[in-house]
Amino acid sequence: MTPRQADVIVIGAGVSGLTTAVCLADAGYSVRVRATRLPPETTSCSAGALWGPYLVADERVLSWCQETRRVMEGLAGEETGIRITAGIEAAKTTVDPPAWAHLLDGFAICGPDELPDGYVTGWRYTAPVVDMPAYLDYLTRRLLETGRGTVEVGQVESLAEAAAWSGIAVNCTGYGARHLVPDPEVTPVRGQLLVVDNPGIERFFAEAEVEIEGADPTELTYIFPQGDHVVLGGTAVTGRHDVTDDPTAAAGILRRCAAVEPALAGARIRAGRAGIRPSRPRVRVERVEVERAYLIHNYGHGGSGVTLSWGCAAEVLRLVREIATEPGPVPNAAPGPDGGAVVTRPNR
Repeated sequence: MTPRQADVIVIGAGVSGLTTAVCLADAGYSVRVRATRLPPETTSCSAGALWGPYLVADERVLSWCQETRRVMEGLAGEETGIRITAGIEAAKTTVDPPAWAHLLDGFAICGPDELPDGYVTGWRYTAPVVDMPAYLDYLTRRLLETGRGTVEVGQVESLAEAAAWSGIAVNCTGYGARHLVPDPEVTPVRGQLLVVDNPGIERFFAEAEVEIEGADPTELTYIFPQGDHVVLGGTAVTGRHDVTDDPTAAAGILRRCAAVEPALAGARIRAGRAGIRPSRPRVRVERVEVERAYLIHNYGHGGSGVTLSWGCAAEVLRLVREIATEPGPVPNAAPGPDGGAVVTRPNR
């Protein structure tokens, strides 16, 4: 397979794009991933990440989430960056746990003595915690090892043009879909986190998604242990799309997390990360026909790109198979672009 020959082109190399590409390649399709940024430079690499729906609304979400959890539990291990971790989700007001939490192993309501100071409601469960740099590296390796995938850096100026290159294109561009589709319903929600040395924390902590009068809705508190380091968060600033370091936000993250786990107060900071969550009123996973080719959208995952990744990828695979079995051939693919440096290739 050359860089310009593939059954499907996937646009975007974040967790949605790579997972979709792996799902298609495992099913026997040749796949070409094209993106403006490599996986370590994507928003996905700046995610926490704890499995669980966040900033997303769609009646299909629960089934997609459950499919992703099933796959991730099977993948858990040092090689993938996925750890099945016990922890607590808590709120500073009296609230009921979300329906999906009851489905998780180890679910139980916390007693008052199990909660950090200032929290009045909480529940514990076990779920995947994902070291995103390691996980994206795993997905890239897995795609290349199939012998049916490539990942390349390059611009996509038109979705219709991209679909014509292979006959089928999958749009996994996240916030980029706002301009590329274009889709004004996609709005930016900026997130920021810190990576610090792990002082011995083994359980995760996550503040529940609850509206509290007088609280700052842009501030999140979460602690995700990942071996020798811990990811601390976070923020959720709607309408802000820059990813420059914000020292004030970083100081607030460290202060809130140290209030939950005092051992974090003196932890050495390794790095800071920021990314843009692609918020949308409804996740968009659907097929459309464009200029005698097919385009499948897979974007608008809000803060749940990791949590929805395998479920949405399975839906994309179903749509690709649906196209392949319909009467008449898939439209002939046009020649690919001349530009674009192939930066990772499978060994043939």
